[in-house]
Amino acid sequence: MGKALKKDVWVDNKCLGETAPDVFFYTEVKGNQTHAIATESEFSPNTLSLLMEAGKNYFIRQYIKIGAFVGGAGLEVIPCLLYTSPSPRD
Repeated sequence: MGKALKKDVWVDNKCLGETAPDVFFYTEVKGNQTHAIATESEFSPNTLSLLMEAGKNYFIRQYIKIGAFVGGAGLEVIPCLLYTSPSPRD
């Protein structure tokens, strides 16, 4: 059921697009500010406010929830492992 539902994703009131299976969105925002990430839900938008630090990447996952009439959507922050490239050898 969840894979068939498509929901809009918004960042700071700008629609990035409609979700589908295996679809990812990328956007850049100003650092050291709070940004609103929103998605459609059954009765009203679900919004996640997040202070985003400059120079960091943030990953937000949209998940489908069972609703009374149609499925809704929620948002969650996915922890990111920072990759540090190995030091060059002499």
